[in-house]
Amino acid sequence: MVLAIVEHEDSEVDDVSLQALALARDVADQTGESLDAIAFGSGADAIAEEAGAHGVETLHVVGDDALDDYAPEAYGRAIVQCAEDLGTEAVIAPGTDRGAEALSHAAAKLDEAMAAEVTEVDVGDSYELTRQRWGGTLIEHSRLTAETNLLTVAANEVSAAETGDGAAAVETFAPEVDDSDLRVQLSAVEQSDVEGVPLGEARVVVSGGRGTDGDFSELEALVERIPNAALGSSRAAVNEGWRPHDDQIGQTGAKIAPEIYIPAGISGAVQHMVGCKGAENILAINTDPEAAVIQKADYAVIGDLHEVAPAIAEELEARGHAE
Repeated sequence: MVLAIVEHEDSEVDDVSLQALALARDVADQTGESLDAIAFGSGADAIAEEAGAHGVETLHVVGDDALDDYAPEAYGRAIVQCAEDLGTEAVIAPGTDRGAEALSHAAAKLDEAMAAEVTEVDVGDSYELTRQRWGGTLIEHSRLTAETNLLTVAANEVSAAETGDGAAAVETFAPEVDDSDLRVQLSAVEQSDVEGVPLGEARVVVSGGRGTDGDFSELEALVERIPNAALGSSRAAVNEGWRPHDDQIGQTGAKIAPEIYIPAGISGAVQHMVGCKGAENILAINTDPEAAVIQKADYAVIGDLHEVAPAIAEELEARGHAE
């Protein structure tokens, strides 16, 4: 049995969980085992059809009101108990903050190793893994040997695909958790006021760094000229207090995958490039022709962003691309 951890919201499985299910299904096929999934929170049974379409045979819904809100230690204990009851060979989680945290608690309770950011698995006498390190700047080939193999799937590196199967069967699972397992629990979610297109969904992302000198007005005007565009920033701009952390792109910020990414006045440190490595094309604007971002870009304009960005905006408007 292969067990996948599935996250959901508004009766839909999130994208990273669907990607994890694709890799979990591949592992199940290689081992000749079935694929089951575990889901937490109210309304989890509503995802049975979507989970089944992605290869899940049985969806184990955690039927404990105390676990409707995220509690990492309790989730970890529930995962362990479910895996042990099913005789699970592998537990596979989405490479999200919650997926990695809950599975790490499960690993601690099982006293097993956990492999994070996996992109491929070749099952033999052991699990031969391909996984990302250092935010994707290094690809590692490693071997995992354990009684229960635990791994998370790197986000946006495995393509989700439906199998055409019907809805998954639903079974309620009631874990035994202690009060101590609930000492850390989500109590509230505060969302910042975000206007426009979210960074992760934008077709075009324009961002600025230290080279803006704190003036993002030209970049904001350029974003307004481009449909389905969003404005981001480097960590340096956030550290200076010029932009909120929600705008930060990089290893400790947002990961983006637009059709085109336009970094302006950004040097191109490794940590920043990790966040935009999913971009199909990069058009860099920088006064320094030797900047790292220029070397990594598909296209480059060597010039002052305060002159180049308005020129691009004017040209787009002239060509009828204004919103």
